[in-house]
Amino acid sequence: TQHLVYPCGMVLFRKGFFQLLSAQTGTGYMTIYAQQFLREWGDLALVGIIGAMALGGAVCSTTGAIKMLRIGIIFKAFCQHIKKIILPEGAIFSEKIHHIKEVFLDDKIALSASLITLAYLLLYVIGAIVGVFYGYPFLYSLFESTSASANVGLSCGITRPDMPLFLKLTYMFQMWAGRLEFISAFTLIGFFWALLKGKR
Repeated sequence: TQHLVYPCGMVLFRKGFFQLLSAQTGTGYMTIYAQQFLREWGDLALVGIIGAMALGGAVCSTTGAIKMLRIGIIFKAFCQHIKKIILPEGAIFSEKIHHIKEVFLDDKIALSASLITLAYLLLYVIGAIVGVFYGYPFLYSLFESTSASANVGLSCGITRPDMPLFLKLTYMFQMWAGRLEFISAFTLIGFFWALLKGKR
């Protein structure tokens, strides 16, 4: 049982921290079997790994998912909006972000980060709903959906050769859209829409 798998707290920490780093960085390497997530790890641990996969690592890295820069932009934009409400109407202030160079945080940047983040969250949930439709528990379905969308590769056992065809196609689409961060996908959809409308 658990005390035989993890003989001491240090081993548990090492294995847990490794899976967490693998999830956050998109490495996707597991040092435990997929079924161990279900048998030996609690729901809280799965939620933590899902969160790490969903957020992803640094921008310009090979990690997938939302990326920490977008989270920082949304947080700074939120703080900026609160300042606008609290400070006098004539007050002048600005927020900056650093990505390659210092840039002022404007509404366009904040909106772009928010839209991409929302698109990822929707993709995670849609994939989880498809998994639930095939009879898998929501938390496990969300785990697999987030892993596919963020191109991580961790699995709790749903992803396997004999999984339902539509679920395979769903995960394939999630991997494609998530890897391209939706921008290229939106551009491609817009291109084909323009072709259908006869504008190209």
